Amino acid sequence: MPLHLILHLDLHGRSAAAQARRATRAHLAAAATSGEDSLPPLTMDTALLLISELVTNAVRHTSGGCLLEVRLASDGIDIEVTDTSDAEPESRRPDRRGEGGWGWHLVNRLGSDVGIRHHAAGGKTIHVRVPR
Repeated sequence: MPLHLILHLDLHGRSAAAQARRATRAHLAAAATSGEDSLPPLTMDTALLLISELVTNAVRHTSGGCLLEVRLASDGIDIEVTDTSDAEPESRRPDRRGEGGWGWHLVNRLGSDVGIRHHAAGGKTIHVRVPR
């Protein structure tokens, strides 16, 4: 299966992560029914979790919304979330009472090829790959 853009979403507000998960699941399912190989459930679940973490943090910690791009390849899923902040994510000690701190650890532990690109006009794009 060649690398191709399957989803491009502009997201804002409290429901952004839920919208991103719903749209990603629908687009990946559509790719599977159009003759492409279906994704293993663990790959799909991991991608949805990382999308949720990245989108939630982009909406929560920046002044604007974010842009989600998901690309499907034969060996995995490439996820990119672009936001308006120049600040890089910081690892912080996870709070076992549910106050956060887990997201960046999850992205780096479950994903591969994690990278951050800063843009001349401001903002950044975080990239992560979820292997099949």
